[in-house]
Parts: sequence; structure tokens; C-alpha cells
Amino acid sequence: MSELRRQMETDLRVRNYAARTQAIYVRRVAEMAEHLGRSPDTVGHEEIRGYLRYLKEERDVSRSSFKQTGGALRFLYQVTLDRPELVPHIPYPRQRRRNPVVLSPGEVGRLLEALRNRKHRALAMTLYGGGLRTSEVVGLDVRDIDSARMVITVRHGKGDKDRQVVLPAVLLEALRAYWRVYRPQTWLFEGQVPGQPLRSRTVQKVIRAAGERAGITKAVTPRALRHSYATHLLESGTDLRVIQTLLGHRALQTTAIYTHVATARLRSIKSPLDALSPEYVAAE
Repeated sequence: MSELRRQMETDLRVRNYAARTQAIYVRRVAEMAEHLGRSPDTVGHEEIRGYLRYLKEERDVSRSSFKQTGGALRFLYQVTLDRPELVPHIPYPRQRRRNPVVLSPGEVGRLLEALRNRKHRALAMTLYGGGLRTSEVVGLDVRDIDSARMVITVRHGKGDKDRQVVLPAVLLEALRAYWRVYRPQTWLFEGQVPGQPLRSRTVQKVIRAAGERAGITKAVTPRALRHSYATHLLESGTDLRVIQTLLGHRALQTTAIYTHVATARLRSIKSPLDALSPEYVAAE
């Protein structure tokens, strides 16, 4: 397994898979090998299907874990082992379309008010003000904040792509106030260990705790701030393709989910009930 593991890690790395995805995929393959007691390069489609059935029916793993396992095995057999005939036997989980959690502007304001720590408030403002992913905000370098051009450069985003987003003036002032106190040298948001970035898990905890202090009943996460950014842009009239570029989405279909939660446009639509004569709908 060790040689196979090294080869899979190399294949993932040269194809620019995110470090976290690399680690997850390798772990999922190792779990199957441990369960079967055999190296994955010696099994056939019956063993693969049996293992996936075991995950679903006996272990009752989450949809996310099942999806990760499927992705890892498809990569292993399609790329590393060059056995594409096994890939059709690895099913995709059924997609469950869920609308994203979106905070109202008032809720975003309450969340920021609940963040008394200057670093944490600047962090939350960057997530919302730029619509960044957690991995992107912790990966920001001080030099990625361009006050002359009023843009934030997001490096190595999803798919290892760089992009630029607008730097709001209010965020720039918050970042300057934060910098005067903390003086970060390399990473914009440093963690407890000098010279190391803030951990993604820490960002999750900070935002979640602030949401609880603010009394927000929705699931408040960094992802919810990104969803709120996109939805509020759409509600203010920003073109969907512009939002796609700002979010770093590869497909417009991914961005289109925000059309389902943008309530401003719904409020502008007149129901045909409103067009009826008052005499028909007057209460007795």
C-alpha cells in the first residue's frame, strides 16, 4: 500500500488537488484497504460494491463521507491504477438540493457587533466583504490587499485558480485598524503560532460562537457569510455572471442557486391576486 499511496499522492498533487482533498482521498482509500484486508489494486468490482454497500447499510456513513469515498475510489482506479472499467461500478450519491443559509443584512450587522476582538471582526468582514471561502481567507497574504486598486487578490482558490474581488472601503479601514494593533508580517490573519496562518477550524469556531452571542437562530458559518454576500449582490442588481466571477465558480449553474433565495426580486413580483377587484376579496 505504501508504494500505491505515494503514487496516488503524486497523482493528486500534480493535478492541483487541494491539500485537504489529497489527505481525505488517501485516507478513504486506506480505510477500504483496511476493511478488505487487501491492497486496492487487487480487488474487483464486486469487492468495491460490497464495501460501498457496507458503508451505506451497516455503518450508515454521512452523505459527505460516502461522496468522498466515491471520489477517492474513482480517482484511484481512473488515474492512479488506470483501471477505468471499475469506475462505472462506483455510484454517485443522489444529489439533495438545499438552499444555502443566508443571513439578512441586519443579521450580518448583529454578527459583526458580537465580535469584540478586532482580529475576529476584521476576519468576518473579509469573509462577507469579499465572499471568500474559509481556506481562501486564511491563505491571504498581507500583500494581497491592494489599497491602490481597491482589490483583494485571492491566490490558489478552488481549482488552484487566482482571482480578484472588490476591496470595500469600510473593510480597508477595518483591516488598517487591525494591522496597527496586530502587525501581521506575512499571513494577513496569523494564528497562535508566529509565522503560521489561522486555522480553518478556528475560523469556524469564531463565527459560530459570534452567531450564538448575536442570538441568530440560523446556522452561522463562514460559508453562510459567503452565501449572504452572493445573495445580497444579486438582490442589489449585480449580474449573475459577475457574481460567478467574484465567487470563483467554474459553472454558472453553481451560482444560479442564489436566484432561489434572493427575496428582493420576489417582493417586486405582483401576484395575480392583487389584480382582482377589491369587491371579490373583501372580507365579510
